[in-house]
Amino acid sequence: MSKKTGLLSQYKGLRREIYILCIGRIVTSLGSMVYPMLTLILSSKMGMDATTISVMVVASSLLMLPANIIGGKIADKYDKRRIIIWCDLVSIVSYIVCGLFPLSYLTIGLMVFAGVFQTVEGPAYGSLTADLTTTKDRERAYSLGYLAMNLGMVLSPTIAGMLFNDYLWLSFIISGVSIGISTLLIFLFVRDITPEKEDGEEASYQASRENESIWRILRDNPIVVLFIVISSLYYGAYGQYTFLMPLDMSVVHGDSGAMIFGSVSSLNCIVVVLFTPIITRILIKLPETKKMLCGQILLAVGYAVFLLLIGNIPFYYVAMILFTWGEIVSTLAEGPYLSRRIPASHRGRINGASAVLGTLITGVTDIAIGSVYDRAGSSAAWTIVLSLLGAAAALTVVLIVRDRKKYPKLYAANADGGNKGE
Repeated sequence: MSKKTGLLSQYKGLRREIYILCIGRIVTSLGSMVYPMLTLILSSKMGMDATTISVMVVASSLLMLPANIIGGKIADKYDKRRIIIWCDLVSIVSYIVCGLFPLSYLTIGLMVFAGVFQTVEGPAYGSLTADLTTTKDRERAYSLGYLAMNLGMVLSPTIAGMLFNDYLWLSFIISGVSIGISTLLIFLFVRDITPEKEDGEEASYQASRENESIWRILRDNPIVVLFIVISSLYYGAYGQYTFLMPLDMSVVHGDSGAMIFGSVSSLNCIVVVLFTPIITRILIKLPETKKMLCGQILLAVGYAVFLLLIGNIPFYYVAMILFTWGEIVSTLAEGPYLSRRIPASHRGRINGASAVLGTLITGVTDIAIGSVYDRAGSSAAWTIVLSLLGAAAALTVVLIVRDRKKYPKLYAANADGGNKGE
């Protein structure tokens, strides 16, 4: 068996519905051209400065807070498949309308409106993946979904950069059509969403607690709360990839900034596609907590390279490779971590709560970054970003120690060879 085949063979044996969801993600991601360009649309097309853009981005993020809460609540109570389909239909219509009318504040409003419904369906997607897998298969399923999403995004940022100046409307149409195809696949082929039954002692952490509130669950699991805080700090820093980085490129490279950012974003997706199977295989037995720390360090190093060598285009790609390795490792840790340590009955709500805190911290970060950027420049703004990652790393060291004490059965399963994700 070739090395390539061996790497791909690790994804065998999952439920058919997982593969259909992954195909849908590929198609949707092929059309994910518009939202990553929001900063450039507001700066280059609508002439806003960094402070105004940050306020606009944060204002839209505030709308995502109730969306995450609602999405988590309905994901735990209603049919997750139907939630995904109905939310996608709203997004499809919104993007098609954006493409049919001239760019205006209405366009921005519809983009945010579509984003709200994509946010509502987020907990349903994450919970459905967990429902359709057992503990030992979950990391492979999340890895495959992440790989599929980025496989579709390999070309979309570059195409978006090419269309940005003269054919932005076409990007909206492509996004709407792509989401439509994905929705049709889910409607036709994802029928059985009966949750998998868990076995093994470590499954006790996932036992259903239907009649208890999310606050009781979190109070009983302070380590999960610490994880959510760490993830939120991480995403506050990670989000500067689509906010601070394109701002810098626009300032330094002018009209070429969109094209450069698009190509750098495409490299992000290419690295994900090439390295996700390899990193998944190499780190399969590394605990999620240590994966988190590795991811934070790599992300910080990538940002540091970009900061120190800004204006030197070849080093943008070096920085992006390091950044993306960190992104991969962090992604492999996040989904499996929560799903193995919280009751199955509360996956949607806790994923929603995690997203809410992440959105809040990202919003505060964006406002601070926008203000500092306008007043003190790029270097000062990036210093804040690196400080966030430093705080996340310090807390992760604490998490590494306390997690083993709180969830010993997960580590015992790893020692016995029964949990591939640990």
